Amino acid sequence: MEALADAAARPDSPFEIAIVISDVAEALILERARGRGFRAEYLAPGVFRTKLDETAEQIYIGRLREANVDLVALAGFMRILKGEFLRAFPHQVINIHPALLPSFPGLEAWKQALDYGVKVTGCTVHFVDQGVDTGPIIGQRTVPVLDQDSPQTLHARIQEAERILYPEAVGAIARGKVKVQGRRCVITQDL
Repeated sequence: MEALADAAARPDSPFEIAIVISDVAEALILERARGRGFRAEYLAPGVFRTKLDETAEQIYIGRLREANVDLVALAGFMRILKGEFLRAFPHQVINIHPALLPSFPGLEAWKQALDYGVKVTGCTVHFVDQGVDTGPIIGQRTVPVLDQDSPQTLHARIQEAERILYPEAVGAIARGKVKVQGRRCVITQDL
C-alpha cells in the first residue's frame, strides 16, 4: 500500500487510491492509510478462514462500488476470492505474489523457492481468477537467490522488487496499456 500510495502521489500518476480495506481489524495498513488521509476501513471477513463468506463478500463489493473503484489491488489479503466478487469486478482484481508464477504458488513462496534450491526467484503481479495464484500474469521482476540467503533475507529482497513492480503494473493498467487475451496479458509498454 505504501508503494502504491507513493506512486499515486506523483503529479503524473494515472491512478489514485479510493479506499483501503483490511480483513484484519488491527492491521498496520489501516493506520498508515488514515495517516495519509485515505478512507480506510476494517471489514469483517465472516466465518471462513480462507475466503469471504457470502454476507461479507456483498459488503466488500458494496464498499468498493461506493468508492467507485476501477481496480482492486490486493496486498496481503490471504483469502481466495471467487464467484460473485470476481463477477462484480471482471479483470479488475490484481494481486502481487512473492515468486515467479507459476512456480511456488500459495503461502511462503520465498521459503518454497529457497527450499527448492532455485537460483532466481522474484515477484509476479497477476489478475485474480478462481484459482490460487493462477490468473493471467501482468508483470514479473526477478531477484537472485544468494547462497547465504535465509528465508527472511530473501523475502526482504523480494519485497523491494514488489514495491517497484506493483505501482508499475497498476500504472500500466490505469493507462489502458494492459489487455487480457485468454491466459495472456498483452502489454503495450514495458513494466
